[in-house]
Amino acid sequence: MASNSVWTAKQNKRFENALAIYDEGTPDRWQKLARAVGGKTVEEVKRHYEKLVEDVKQIEEGHVPLPNYRNVVATVGVGGHTIKGYSYMDEEKRMKALSLQ
Repeated sequence: MASNSVWTAKQNKRFENALAIYDEGTPDRWQKLARAVGGKTVEEVKRHYEKLVEDVKQIEEGHVPLPNYRNVVATVGVGGHTIKGYSYMDEEKRMKALSLQ
């Protein structure tokens, strides 16, 4: 089954899930991964895996800079309450706003 090299978000998620199921010792691993992803050949799945391994290696070796997170204020409506800057709110206030206290 030939396809182009573009991977959809859905295919990527299926690929990630299948990797968690079919480890290196799984018989016919690549065929099972390709079947789980759908629309990709065994060779495409192998190439995708090799790219993933290289990306992880680059991250672990510090060759990929950390994102420059800014203080972003998010507004989320929960149970009639508005929570601004959730990640900066102390635990007690957050639980109260979520009506879990």
